[in-house]
Amino acid sequence: MDAVISKWNRIYSQLDQESYSAVQVLIENDFLLPKTGTALDLACGPGANAIFLAEHGLTVTAWDISFVAIDKLTAYAVQQGLNINACQEKITANSFNECCFDVIVVSRFLDRTLSDAIIGALKPDGLLFYQTFTQEKTSQKPPNNPDYLLAENELLALFSPLRVIFYRENALIGEQLRGLRNEAQFVGQKRK
Repeated sequence: MDAVISKWNRIYSQLDQESYSAVQVLIENDFLLPKTGTALDLACGPGANAIFLAEHGLTVTAWDISFVAIDKLTAYAVQQGLNINACQEKITANSFNECCFDVIVVSRFLDRTLSDAIIGALKPDGLLFYQTFTQEKTSQKPPNNPDYLLAENELLALFSPLRVIFYRENALIGEQLRGLRNEAQFVGQKRK
């Protein structure tokens, strides 16, 4: 088995489904969500974002490399009667072929090679909610690998074809013990 799959299977096997909540960028901007439509929770892990989207009336697809996470999410969705199709997927640009979503959510996952594919998989007027770790941090808590950390304003550059609806990157400004730190938040809309 792939070492990356083994790593995430081990992590997710030790966690409860209920210990996760959807990311702030989604929760605080839920009023932007369409009343119906399709959504993708990309690199979903235990699926907190997928659950949140399904509870808001969307038909959800959830992808993750970990079959443990996918199995737990599938069992939870069935138990709760949620419309979530969870699939184990080693996510590449080809994963998005022939996919089209009203909403895509990406949280705490960064693969810069997927930006164009993510944009391409959004329907016209579709929304991207993105929240992940930044290089400028108030603590040295993981992750620390620069491959998985955003440079200043990098989400704006990666998704420049999208209309910016919301952006926040607090960095080291002001009272560093308050507010969201170590992560950037972005909501963008695909133009028609």
